[in-house]
Amino acid sequence: MNETPNLFTNANRLALRPKEAARALGISERLLWTLTNQNEIPHCRLNRAIIYPVHLLKDHLTEKAKGGDK
Repeated sequence: MNETPNLFTNANRLALRPKEAARALGISERLLWTLTNQNEIPHCRLNRAIIYPVHLLKDHLTEKAKGGDK
């Protein structure tokens, strides 16, 4: 079974790969790449891989929901 990762309940994951992050955020992979390239969404580069730390995504969403510019 191919389950979509849940950003808020998957406590064991420290970071998500791009496809997982897009699904967890409910956005397209294309939008995720655009936000990543514009440094609008928290991410880390590990060599050539890009990952999205779960705790930073949660913080980012919280700030956006409050109307912050984080």
